[in-house]
Amino acid sequence: MKDYELDKRQYVIAGVAIAIVAIYIVRLFTLQILSDDYKKNADSNAFLKKVEFPSRGIISDRNGKILVYNQPSYDIMVIVNEIRSRIDTLELCKALNITKEYFVKRMHDIQDRSKNPGYSSFTQQLFMTQLSDQEFSVFQEKAYKFPGFYIQRRSIRQYEYPNAALLLGDVAEVSPDDIKEDDYYQPGDYIGKIGVERSYEKELRGTKGVQILLRDKLGQIQGSYQNGKFNTKPVPGKALTLGIDIELQRLGERLLEGKLGSIVAIEPSTGEVLCLVSSPSYNPRMMIGRQRGKNHQMLSKDPMKPLLNRAIMGQYPPGSTFKTSQALTFLTEEIIDSTTRYPCHGGFITKGRKVGCHGHPSPLNLIPAIGTSCNGFFCWGLYYMLNKKDKYGTLQNAMDTWRDYMVSMGFGYKLGIDLPGEKRGMIPNSSYYDKAFKNNWNAVGVISISIGQGEVTLTPLQIANLGATIANRGWYITPHVVKEIEGESLDTLYTQKKYTKASRQAYDLVVRGMRRAVTGGTCRHANRRDYEVCGKTGTAQNRGADHSVFMGFAPMNEPKIAISVYVENGGYGATFGVPIGSLMMEQYIKGELSEGSQRQAARIQSQHLRYGTKDR
Repeated sequence: MKDYELDKRQYVIAGVAIAIVAIYIVRLFTLQILSDDYKKNADSNAFLKKVEFPSRGIISDRNGKILVYNQPSYDIMVIVNEIRSRIDTLELCKALNITKEYFVKRMHDIQDRSKNPGYSSFTQQLFMTQLSDQEFSVFQEKAYKFPGFYIQRRSIRQYEYPNAALLLGDVAEVSPDDIKEDDYYQPGDYIGKIGVERSYEKELRGTKGVQILLRDKLGQIQGSYQNGKFNTKPVPGKALTLGIDIELQRLGERLLEGKLGSIVAIEPSTGEVLCLVSSPSYNPRMMIGRQRGKNHQMLSKDPMKPLLNRAIMGQYPPGSTFKTSQALTFLTEEIIDSTTRYPCHGGFITKGRKVGCHGHPSPLNLIPAIGTSCNGFFCWGLYYMLNKKDKYGTLQNAMDTWRDYMVSMGFGYKLGIDLPGEKRGMIPNSSYYDKAFKNNWNAVGVISISIGQGEVTLTPLQIANLGATIANRGWYITPHVVKEIEGESLDTLYTQKKYTKASRQAYDLVVRGMRRAVTGGTCRHANRRDYEVCGKTGTAQNRGADHSVFMGFAPMNEPKIAISVYVENGGYGATFGVPIGSLMMEQYIKGELSEGSQRQAARIQSQHLRYGTKDR
């Protein structure tokens, strides 16, 4: 008779045996195939893989003057698995001039995978950065006493001039997010944080090398493994040549000293940015070394916001500089022609709405209207365009046609400059007003956009680009700060022309109007005998004092420079905008300032504006 109980036991025992074998197989597979802990341990006993960092690409201005270069620096690396319990922690701290509390916290942070996701006890981890030559010498003498601690040679950035901090940017240790985004980086690596250093990080950083060193059974380094057969050399980063003229940049920063604002200058024929000034700024050398974090925190708390790049991030009402874009639109859409006159009896007045204007002859046609910056002329122009139902059918269609012209001129969206953080400004369309006014709006209610007020905002970069587009009579190349990349071509975005919707004939008339503004209008102080300047002032209304704005270019028929100047709460455009713009154009075209201009620059530099505590 069959013993079923015995059969069941056999099956149970067999099942348990199979399960145990399966567990061992899975564990062995995990240890030998999926996990590299043992491999790392074995490798770390036999080899030391020492990363060799490449030198970062040098940055120069358009005239070959070096702006950013490298100098030697030393980091302390640690392999946690090699630290012996008998190490004298106090002596180590003394050699590195740190406290024991710092040592304990730093070792904890290194081994905290939430802060250091790539941590392994068998590989080098960054313990301390950027030792000075003196600190390096002190530690090197005693390094043999501290097994597991190594010296890593690399370089740090140095700045030849105390200028252009926001444009050039700076370099700092990578964040966990940087490491997640790009597996090139390991904890302790450096990366560009802002400016050119950030936007051209991949070109500037180069490629790391690796040196494989052989250890003996005591862990002592015996030399290169197989005479360096498997070593790879670092590849230096690519050099960048900027379109910036550092002397022009320095003058711009001088002229905006004690003021909030920006200056942007562009070479019209290429789109190369000649200067990009934001005020207040700071010395880029503050962002070097172990004091970077402290200095950055101090700057971030400054109520004047020196970390804000106003040239590309400031979104302001463009004021009367915007009237040039209106003239181009009205002419091309045949709302006006060169002979059209509109009245201006103290401003634009209709249906209970008044937009004031300063005193000048009336009525005016286009060219003197630009020259005298007549509000009434441009308000009437937009009024008739938005109410031209026989051409557009509806108010909404007319509004969107207007908006399309503005977008074609580079407004309402980011231009695409090769710097991080650019803002887009604001150009309203019919949907915006339909929503804002619940489908109950008309031309009179939005008329202030025709003079660069109301809902319209531009960045100083966009205002300068407007000047470059007028200088070119209808096209522009996307503004960019990098002129050349060593061994590479620029992105086609920075080489191809973009044409606006306005006609060439319209641009010719606007140029004549801007020339009239200089010879006998609001920009008279920019007039010169040796080259022809074209300009347009702006006095942008604000909650406090008005902003002083200028946009222009020179020479008129062979333009070399287009510029925008924006001084917050600076008053009339002629107060700060015009003289600053004139001096900047002289510096670039002539290569230096005359004695009289130098005295004027010193006066402007000494004029500091007072600001309240309002959020700006």
